[in-house]
Amino acid sequence: MTTVPRPDVVLAVDGGGSKTDVVLLGIDGEVLAWERGTGSSPQLEGLAASVGVIDDLVSRALGGRDPRTLAQVGLYLSGLDLAEEITVFRAALADLPWAVDVVVENDLHALLRAGTDAPDAVAVICGTGMNAIGVRADGEQVRFPALGPLSGDWGGGGELGDAVVWHAARAEDGRGPATVLVDLLLDAVASPSVAALIEDVHLGRRHGEGFAPLAPLVFAAAHAGDAVAREVVRRQAEEVVSYVRACIDRLGLRDAEVPVLFGGGVARGRDPLLLDDIHVGLAQHAPNARLSVVDAPPVLGAALLVLAAAGADAAALERATVLLSTDVRFAQRMPLGAS
Repeated sequence: MTTVPRPDVVLAVDGGGSKTDVVLLGIDGEVLAWERGTGSSPQLEGLAASVGVIDDLVSRALGGRDPRTLAQVGLYLSGLDLAEEITVFRAALADLPWAVDVVVENDLHALLRAGTDAPDAVAVICGTGMNAIGVRADGEQVRFPALGPLSGDWGGGGELGDAVVWHAARAEDGRGPATVLVDLLLDAVASPSVAALIEDVHLGRRHGEGFAPLAPLVFAAAHAGDAVAREVVRRQAEEVVSYVRACIDRLGLRDAEVPVLFGGGVARGRDPLLLDDIHVGLAQHAPNARLSVVDAPPVLGAALLVLAAAGADAAALERATVLLSTDVRFAQRMPLGAS
């Protein structure tokens, strides 16, 4: 007679544009394994590659453990912004032994839960890209397509890095105002000129994951007094405020005190100019919003959601919160602008 293993562990996955975290926990909230790999956003990596990254990390986290011991599995991924995308992704997991009755959702739910359990709340992620979610106590939600320029999006590490090259190119060839971004860019990429960099990228002589790692140059230039960079920082702040305002207005929460969770690599950088501009904008457009930067990795939120779904008690949730409140052991390996 075959003995069926008792489900006594849960699996939480948070996948962004630059990194993916997979955590295996006991029902008591004890962290049994924590694996980190490359980004797994299906929008950026493609469906098959995204599933492959997650499956590999899950296999490493399980470490030979029978998948039938899993009481609950939750995947919270960047790039799952439409209901159809979630349905397609869930179908792509169908043949994997660990993906039984798996919850598949956008990673904003994980960020939101990592920062608060308030019934009315807003979360804005500013990592490689940008997105936001607003929730209300009655279950109503505000979501955004987050499909880039097609859906009116701008911001995050990718856009900030692109802005460095865009403004540097225009400054070098005379179409735009002078900016210290030119010298900062050339030092960062070891190129003799912006024109040479552009040629190398266009002709395939430079390969990489885009310009997101250049995002910190914007803040460095802004703090040096560069007017061009300062305007880019202001624009980034305006985008954050726009998401918050849209969520609060559409949910009818303008008169309520609403926590606003700001997460992702750009947010965790806590640039004072960016935060000051955001606070100024919120004071004008959403005066009752209470902004806080989420330093905990979003996989904490994923873990709390999965544990709660599995029926874990308050002590288990508190234990997981303590154990997953920082990802300092991965800090030296995290890409700039990671979400």
